[in-house]
Amino acid sequence: MRSKISMLMVLLLIFSVATVFAAGQAEAPGEPARLAVATGGTAGVYYPLGGAFANIISEKVAGVTANAESTGASVVNVNLLNTGEVDFAMIQNDIAYYAFNGEEMFSDNPALANLRGVASIYPEVIQIVVNANAGIDSMNDLRGKRVAVGAPGSGTEANARQILTAHGISYDDIRADFLSFAEAADALRDGNVDAAFVTAGLPTAAVTDVSTTHNVKILSIDDSVARAIIADYPFYDQVTIPAGTYSRQDSDVSTVAVMAMLSVRAGLSEDLVYRVTKALFENLDMFAAAHARGGNLSLETATGGMPLDLHPGAARYFREVGR
Repeated sequence: MRSKISMLMVLLLIFSVATVFAAGQAEAPGEPARLAVATGGTAGVYYPLGGAFANIISEKVAGVTANAESTGASVVNVNLLNTGEVDFAMIQNDIAYYAFNGEEMFSDNPALANLRGVASIYPEVIQIVVNANAGIDSMNDLRGKRVAVGAPGSGTEANARQILTAHGISYDDIRADFLSFAEAADALRDGNVDAAFVTAGLPTAAVTDVSTTHNVKILSIDDSVARAIIADYPFYDQVTIPAGTYSRQDSDVSTVAVMAMLSVRAGLSEDLVYRVTKALFENLDMFAAAHARGGNLSLETATGGMPLDLHPGAARYFREVGR
């Protein structure tokens, strides 16, 4: 009888250990079983990459699923993260910097402290797309023209304003239209604007579409002006749009870029963010398959240009792989 009781206790102990182990493999107590990933407009790069990231979580992280949500992109996304309405978000590094430090479009609000970094992904290139028949050959020719400068309060709008200012141009000198990527592309097609600022990875679907059917070109930013922009705003970098990126683009175009990054709300547990980060970097092929810019993500560049403190879970993964 005593041996039967002992055997029963051993079996109960084994069952308890197995249960605890299984729970640890799934999710810790209090962790959400469903995660929300904020992306951007459907015509941009954030949307497909955010969708791929959500799929990686759902397929590769035990006990968790994720869904990608189309949003107004960076500025909207930092607010969604800060309030906890989403768990992860695609954000421009300059906008993350402004939000965390209470500057620029966030200067009237307390700094948004619920933001942490996961990884830098790819350069978001500032593309100044103009109607080739509008008589615009340089930035100074934008004076008096109808220019789409990005959706109100968006990262693109901040970029447009900063770059125009570097050329001595204010919104008073142009006819500014506050339009999204898709709206700006439609306005260029219809002749309702002469130029449009677009901040996105290369190639950008909205620019590809309009360049295929209409005669457009992309303005260069002179090296001296680019260096001045970078001196004032160190989150910028000087980049080249290679010839052939878009239809009828026969030469390289020099411009500037910020970085697209993946961020997370600070309140998610270290273990969950560690598992998500690990799954992302162990499935880079899935990420790259969603869009060409997904191929830019690598361990070597993941922390470059990072304006936020890394989330402890992401930092733990990078330490583990020696980064």
